[in-house]
Order: sequence, then C-alpha cells, then structure tokens
Amino acid sequence: MLYVASDIHGEYELFLALLKKINFSNQDKMIICGDIIDKGPNSIRLAQFIFRQPNIQCILGNHEYAFLQYYWSMMKAVSHNFDGVLQKLQEYFANDGYLLDWETVDEFEKLPWYIEEEEFICVHAGVPLDADGKLTKLHEVEVQQLLYDRNFKEPHVLPEGDKCVFFGHTPTMYVSDKAQILRYPKIPNPKKINDYYKIHLDMGTMFNGVLGCLCVDTGEEFYVSYATRR
Repeated sequence: MLYVASDIHGEYELFLALLKKINFSNQDKMIICGDIIDKGPNSIRLAQFIFRQPNIQCILGNHEYAFLQYYWSMMKAVSHNFDGVLQKLQEYFANDGYLLDWETVDEFEKLPWYIEEEEFICVHAGVPLDADGKLTKLHEVEVQQLLYDRNFKEPHVLPEGDKCVFFGHTPTMYVSDKAQILRYPKIPNPKKINDYYKIHLDMGTMFNGVLGCLCVDTGEEFYVSYATRR
C-alpha cells in the first residue's frame, strides 16, 4: 500500500504510532509532503528515522528549506571550521539537535521539491495555476512557490487536469475548523485518487496533537492523537 502524510513537525512518537496503526511494513510505501522538522520535540530523531527507511520518501517543506538556507549561509561565511558549523547547526534545534551529524545534513540537501507520479503530484504548499486553471508545469515553478503558496489551500482553487495534488503547509482546521484530511472530488462518488482535484493533508499536529495519513490505494484515512497513541 502507498500512504501520504504531511507536516509531522518533530512528533517522532506520534509518527511511530501512526505507522503502527496502519501496520506499515517493508511492502508498503509512504510519501511525506515536507515539514518533518521544527515545532515538535524530536526533529532530528524523526528525520534520521525517516531517512533510514528505504520505503519512505520525503519532499522539501518550508521548514527544511529554512534550515538549509541557514546552513548554506554559514558555509559561505567560513572557509575551514566545519566543526564549528556543525555545532551551530545542532544549536538550531533546541531539543535534540545534539543528534545532528553531517550525514543527516546531506540527507536534507537531497530532498526533492516535489514528487510526480502518473495519477498524482506531491508538493508542500501548492502549485500555481495558469490562465486556463491548469497546473503550471512543475519544472517551471520557483521553489518558493511550491513551499509557501497561500492560495492553493482555498476551497475554490480547483486545478484542472488528470492528476490529484497532495499538499500540506497550512492546517486544514484553518479551512474547515476540523483537524481532518480534506478532499476535493471532481465527480460524485470518486473511486480512484485522480478523481480528486486535490487532497489537503496538514492536520495542524503542533496545535491539536492529531496526525493523519491517507492510503492512496484504498482511499482510507487513518488518525492518531496524543490521547490514543500507545
């Protein structure tokens, strides 16, 4: 099975509870639409766990991008003291930054801006639409647009085309007042994933302790929370 999630924000234990709930195995796959770090208590522990899983892919979120910008700015300013740079990077994360090593920094740099498959696209915040209401070709979109788009979450923004867009960035409760996955179907009684215009995945975990994911193959939603995790 293939699952999608977004904006886990350092909630390592909650993410493990979600994997347990879906019985995630080596035969399954998951795509995370960015923002695995910051806000929660275990950014580096979570990132290192995800990077070690060959069947979990993560794309770049605005929080990973901000960290990389900080890293790149320091590397431009120094010519030798790389140990000092790593110490500063560790201090970037208040709780578990001491776990950060150069291998993990390299993994952050490898994160793609988006993932595109036959039936769906995964981005962090959104994709601009052209004059005909169709998605702009992803290779033509600036990374900042993919990471910080504020318009794509709006219910009236429904991209024309044959692919569903998975995205996060803004908690769904800002749109629906509920911490739940939001779907925008193209047709009544949708049967497959590209029967949806877009699916909004950010649960606002740092506010309400709820984390969810969606199974692309079955359409089933799964949720865990601080109250239910084991």
